[in-house]
Amino acid sequence: MQYLWPAVDGAELSYISRPPSQDWAERTPRVICLLGSTGSIGASALKVVEAHPKLFQIHALAGARNVALLAEQAMRFRPPWIGVLDGAAADALRGYKLGYAPRIVAGPDGYAQLAGLPELSTVLSAQSGAAGLRATLEAARAGKVVCLANKESLVLAGEYIRSLCARTGAVILPVDSEHNAIFQALAGRSAGHVRRILLTASGGPFRDWQREALAAVTPEQALRHPNWSMGTKITIDSATLMNKGLEVIEACQLYGLPLERVEVILHPQSLVHSLVEFVDGSLMAQLGTPDMRMPIGHCLAWPRCLDLGVAPLDLLRSGSLTFEAPDEDNFPCLSLARRALRHGKGMPVALNAGNEVAVELFLAGRIAFLDIPALISDVLDSYESADAPGMPDSGDVNEISKIIEKIDTNARLMAAEWAK
Repeated sequence: MQYLWPAVDGAELSYISRPPSQDWAERTPRVICLLGSTGSIGASALKVVEAHPKLFQIHALAGARNVALLAEQAMRFRPPWIGVLDGAAADALRGYKLGYAPRIVAGPDGYAQLAGLPELSTVLSAQSGAAGLRATLEAARAGKVVCLANKESLVLAGEYIRSLCARTGAVILPVDSEHNAIFQALAGRSAGHVRRILLTASGGPFRDWQREALAAVTPEQALRHPNWSMGTKITIDSATLMNKGLEVIEACQLYGLPLERVEVILHPQSLVHSLVEFVDGSLMAQLGTPDMRMPIGHCLAWPRCLDLGVAPLDLLRSGSLTFEAPDEDNFPCLSLARRALRHGKGMPVALNAGNEVAVELFLAGRIAFLDIPALISDVLDSYESADAPGMPDSGDVNEISKIIEKIDTNARLMAAEWAK
């Protein structure tokens, strides 16, 4: 059977990987490693798995600090492998009466080990931030089908992941709601038919705020997203528009498009998840209730379409759908992300590192909301002046990881100095 897939190897557009094998598409149950099981994406993914127990089998779970929730998940799904943050978390997990004896691994090495287990076919990469990169690389190196929720993997190493997929046959399915919408709109379409991608953004809780008000924003205010229930870091990124900046980089890496063909528009209702504009002037949009079970289920079950228990979007009651341009003067993180992608040579790694440190400092009350883009801008200035060498798009996974880790560490040190 021929399954619909975005164009690969086109001059105008080229998706990051080829489709999965027919064996993977037809074989059930799918044996899954879920990295980031205790976060919001992980919790939603487990709801999808519970709703369709004949289709999915959890073979490995990995969480970070929420050991109590991880223990609860282990007792429900009884995976033979569990990953935790460190030795202390492993000891804490062993203190729970799980009712069975899973193998427990710890830290980045442990997560990477889980992602490459030969007995599983599918990895859902849902760790938060740059910490998710190493396991994503290992899954791609091992030729897995990777349901990718960790956008930072593509921000930090998109070109390398593309080359890995070409070498190993690994597959990337995008879990981000925006990129999942684009993926669905592009499936089966010729590369030459696509003019541009339009990524929608809610605008966060401060969309209409002026600079004077933004200067006084508190972490509590920034964590109140108007539409989505998400983790702490991504919620702050949504408020600054850095989340959308990272998604612009992600779009260019996923679909092989130049930066000028990826645009961002604000859509406060969060019902249109993104759009594709075709050369004939038509637009194709994907709409739905803002519930992450839909893109997660689309990826885990591809090419099937499952009943996920999500209430369908009622267009008669949804009200007006509005769109507007982002205010990049008050929300400069979007421009900073474009700058990093244009510069290349590892600057997206520095962008992400600076942002992660800035968000931590803001949540700790050490810097103001408007200091977040200011800090990131200074980190990019310092990186650019250092004239760092380029990022290779081929080589050994460990070698690439070390190069990225060095850039990341240096950028974090620069960011930490900023707040002193």
